[in-house]
This record gives sequence, C-alpha cells and structure tokens, in this order.
Amino acid sequence: MSDATTTPLAPWIAAQRSTLLGQRGHAWLLQGPSGLGQYALGLEMVRAWLCDRPTADGACGQCGSCHAIEVRTHADLCVLMPEVQMMALGWPLSEKAQADIDDKKRKASREIRVEAMRDAVEFSQRTSARGRGKAVLVYPAEQMNHITANALLKTLEEPPGDVRFVLASEAAHQLLPTIRSRCLGHTMVWPAEAEMLAWLKGQGIAADAAPAFLRAAGGRPDDALALARSGRSPQAWALLPQAVARGDATALGDWSPAQVIDALQKLCHDLLAASVGAAPRYFAPADLPKPPPLGPLTRWSKALAKAARTADHPFNAGLMLEALVAQARNTLHSRH
Repeated sequence: MSDATTTPLAPWIAAQRSTLLGQRGHAWLLQGPSGLGQYALGLEMVRAWLCDRPTADGACGQCGSCHAIEVRTHADLCVLMPEVQMMALGWPLSEKAQADIDDKKRKASREIRVEAMRDAVEFSQRTSARGRGKAVLVYPAEQMNHITANALLKTLEEPPGDVRFVLASEAAHQLLPTIRSRCLGHTMVWPAEAEMLAWLKGQGIAADAAPAFLRAAGGRPDDALALARSGRSPQAWALLPQAVARGDATALGDWSPAQVIDALQKLCHDLLAASVGAAPRYFAPADLPKPPPLGPLTRWSKALAKAARTADHPFNAGLMLEALVAQARNTLHSRH
C-alpha cells in the first residue's frame, strides 16, 4: 500500500481521477482487488474536492488545502481507516484513541471502530472550515463491521449539504448491500503490463527485476512496488518453491507469519493451477516442483486459509514458521 503523497501518481490512477472528477455524485465506491490503487485514487479525489484552485486534472498541489492534506491536518477532511493503517500512513487518531493505545489500555484496531464512525458522522454535520465543503475517505471500507456500517448508512442516505464520501474497497462484496446501493460504483482499471512495468522502472526498480516482482504480486502494481521495496530479491522468490519442498525454513526466515502464509498460498495456488493444466500466476513454471495430487493440495489450501485468520497473533512465530514449512513439505511429497 503506497501513499499517494510519497509515490508519484501512476498514469492509470491519474486517468481514472480525471474521469471521476468529471462526474457528479456525493458518494463513490472504488472497488477492485488489492494492489490497484484504491487508496491513492480516493485520496486524489478528496484532494481535488477540497482544493482552492482545482483543475480538470485534480488538485493544484500548491494551495493551503493541498498542504493541509499533505501534513495530515485538513479541518474539512475526515479519514476513516483501521487504526493500524492510520498510524502506518501518518493520519492522526482521535486524542482518546491515541491516549488509550499509548497507555496500553488496548491495541490499535484492525477494523474501523464504531467510535471513529460516530465522530465522522458528527464531523459531516459541522460547517465547512475552509468553505470548500467537506470530505470523508473510508479505506478499506470492508473493514467496517455491521454496527459501524449502519452508523454510516443514514448519513449516506441523507448527507448534510456539503459533504462528499469516497469509500475505497478491496472486497466490496463484503460491504452491506445498502451501503453499496447508496454509492456510485467505480471498478478500478487493471493497467496493461507494459504500462505497469514502465511505472515500476520509473520508481527505481531494475528493468530485469520488475517483471519478477509483478508476477510475484499477481500482476498488481502497488503490491509489486511494495514487494520490491521490502528488500526481497527476485532470485529469492524464484528459489522459494524448491526450498519449501526441501523443508528449508531459512528461505522464509525474516518474514512475518502473515507474509509466510501469503507466499505459501501463492505457491499452493500455482500448484493447483499446474495440476489441472492452467498457467501459474505467481511463479515461473520452471521454478515450481512437480504438483502433488489434488487431494493434498486442497487440504493444504484450506489449512493455509485457517492459519491466515490467526497470522497476526501467533502464539510463537518461530514454531509457527517451522510448522507451516513442514506442512508444505509434507504436502509437496504426498502421493495420495
């Protein structure tokens, strides 16, 4: 997930921004799989809505409003995210939420809290401070639980005069149908491969590494950039399937449990594809071991999905890594 203020805007995001700014609407739902720039596009829209000197191509980038968004202090912008993402992207939490986390009364939340939504509803009813209206950015919108979503619903149905909403989602099917029906929908554009590779090279990714990172990210440009900046190498990614088949956990040694599970799910996906004659998506065909039968692969896929639900709170990360690699090795050597 890259911040639109630190990474130059991808051309396909700029094109979508221009298209959306040419249309009227008080609530937008940006939808599509992860890694296609929902957050960047949502932020571009609210920047343009609040800008003192907006153009058809978005915010001017120079005015007081643009600066206030850059430094995360705009009085007419409310950003709703899980607290862990707010903190990662530099958005301030409410004083009470920050105090509770600082005092270790609770951990930063991984979903959008209903208290934050109630603050947003109150914000939407206040008068605009800068006179350009107000904006609420919700990302990832699927991280609202039903109580939080219902708190937003009435305001979406009957918005106060000068407030506009943009909900950005990587799993729009998880949103309440009533939320989806109150928004104008926009499906994120999946860019052409040549365009994505040119953009990745423009971010300083080596020309020979960019295709490997893009493949490892399943063709999703934002995810590919994040992968490239994480310190991973294309060579290490290519060697991963055979290392796992040998039961070599050192290939995943410095990865978090969530990253390990994600990598193993990608390997499992490609082996399932290969076993039914389809093309792999995340690894080159030559890097894959011989697929085991469908039965063990299917069981492994379900086990990984279950492990993913507790990946953020492992009892012991080292033991979990060993168990995951042993499970993978056993699956890959299974013959029935």
